[in-house]
Order: sequence, then C-alpha cells, then structure tokens
Amino acid sequence: MSNLKEVLTIGRYFREKFGETIYKVPISISGFTCPNIDGTVARGGCSFCENDSFSPNLQEKKSKFKLNPRVEKNPYLDNQLKQLQLQFEATKQRLQNKFGAKKFIVYFQSFTNTYAPIETLKALYSRALSFENVIGLSIGTRTDCVTEEILDYLVELSKDKEIWVEYGIQSFYDETLEEINRGDSSSNMKYWIQRTKQKGLNVCGHLIYGLPGETQEMMLDTFEQTVKLNVDSIKFHPLYVVKNTLLTAQFKKGKFTPISEDLYIDTVVKSIKNLPNNISIQRVTAGIDDNTLLSPLWCKNKHQQIFKIREALLKEGFIY
Repeated sequence: MSNLKEVLTIGRYFREKFGETIYKVPISISGFTCPNIDGTVARGGCSFCENDSFSPNLQEKKSKFKLNPRVEKNPYLDNQLKQLQLQFEATKQRLQNKFGAKKFIVYFQSFTNTYAPIETLKALYSRALSFENVIGLSIGTRTDCVTEEILDYLVELSKDKEIWVEYGIQSFYDETLEEINRGDSSSNMKYWIQRTKQKGLNVCGHLIYGLPGETQEMMLDTFEQTVKLNVDSIKFHPLYVVKNTLLTAQFKKGKFTPISEDLYIDTVVKSIKNLPNNISIQRVTAGIDDNTLLSPLWCKNKHQQIFKIREALLKEGFIY
C-alpha cells in the first residue's frame, strides 16, 4: 500500500493548514441573480441552470427584488443579513451535532455572489466573518462579475482570513460557451483568474464534463488549461439535465445526450492522474436525488459515483 499516492483533497489541505477539519457552510441569499439571467449579457441563464425564467413557481417563492452592481439602494440588506445568520446557525448546529465540527468557512453558493453593489458585498462578507469560529469565506461567482475593487477588498480580508474565490469555468472552448448560453468568453475568464491569482487570492475552478458537443479530448484540454492558470483547487461536475432549463428542451427533442457514467469516471480519473501536487480537489462529482432530474439517472446517487471513482483511482495507484 505504501506506493499509493494520496490525492490532495480540500479536506486534507485544510487539515494540513489548520491542524483540524474545516467545514464549509453553504449559504443561499435571496435577491442575488446573474448577468446571464437578467439580460445584462444574456437571457435565460446557462442552458443547465434552473431559474425563474423557466419556472413560474420559483418566482412566486422568491422576492421580486434582484441585485446588480448598478442598484443604488438595497432595501433588502437587513433581510439578507438575517437570512445569512439563520442559515449559518442552522447548518452549523447540524454539523456540530453530526461531526463535532468546530471551525467553519461560509460558502456563498447560489447564483453569482459578487454581482451586487460593493457596499452590499462588504456588509454580507464582514457579517459572515464575524460569526464565531468562522475562519474564512468561499465565494461562488463568474469571471465577468468581479472588479479590481472587489478583489482588492477580498485581499484586505485575506490578511487574517482564509478567502477563496470559486469561478465557474465549465469549458475553455468558446463554441461550447456559446452553445450553453454562457455569456462569457475564455479570454475574459483567463484574464480574471490570472488577476485573482496575481493578487494572492485562492482560486477554485469549476469544470463541467459532458457539455454539448465536447469530446473527452476537449474536456481534458480545458482541465490542462485550468491547471496552467495555477488555480489552487478544482471541482468536477457531470452535466445532468433537470426540469425548467434551456437544456430540458434540447434533451426532450433528442438534441442532447448526457455523458455516460463510464466516460465521466474515466475523464475524472485521467484528470486527477495529471493533477499537480499543489492543486486540491474539492469535488469529483455531483448529483441530485429528486424528481427534477431528467437524465442521466446515474446522477441520482452521488455516493455510488464517489465509490466508483475511488475504486477507479485505486486501480491507478491513487487514494482519494
């Protein structure tokens, strides 16, 4: 067993750095949206994104107020700060009860969490960092929704906190980005990832395997390009089809066939085999176990996928 190579998971990275397990607390703040949904760069969002445009039920539940950087006043800020606190406390309690968790990173997960006026961002981020036993933030966003001002503010925070910026890359092929209605370009993504890294911030890149028209060669090429940008961490996702998305219609018309489980696992394993020692892995797959999943059905059971990926890696001499 001694010649097996250990994959640097984000859990191992945090344990090495902080001497204990750090738990991410995912947060979803209402009012946040995306320039790809509100018409700034496109409408409808990315083809795989479930959003208000496709689901009238979602609109009833959510506030009509939507943030963007040009909003002069945010009348919902107090409400958003309350949401942040309630969600954090509830998840923290659960993690403490289940795992004896002691230290946390607040993960702003849903939609684009820098797509708001800087004052709103400062209020939310500083409040999150003020919670007891929070050692840092992880902020999910897009590369067309960061500015020098936002990054400089995060650099300030990073002087005594663990700050991560999570960028949805998905693919570095412009024809794919166009196909999925991404509203961003590979050159813009590379520019802002490099700027974020130049400022000394931690970057996690999200990649989707199985995008329309992509071969395994293209997926692995996007992975290689991501590695060359010196990101600190990577998340892998398979593309699955849920109800109420642009992709739903393409799938139902037979214009899109999801990636097979075997091809997905093989692509992830090939990627991890070529991963430099200093880049951690935050996720090897994703799934959804509810009635919104249309295809592929193997995405229903995330734990089974992780087991299969772990087994496949073991055969290649890696412990995940």
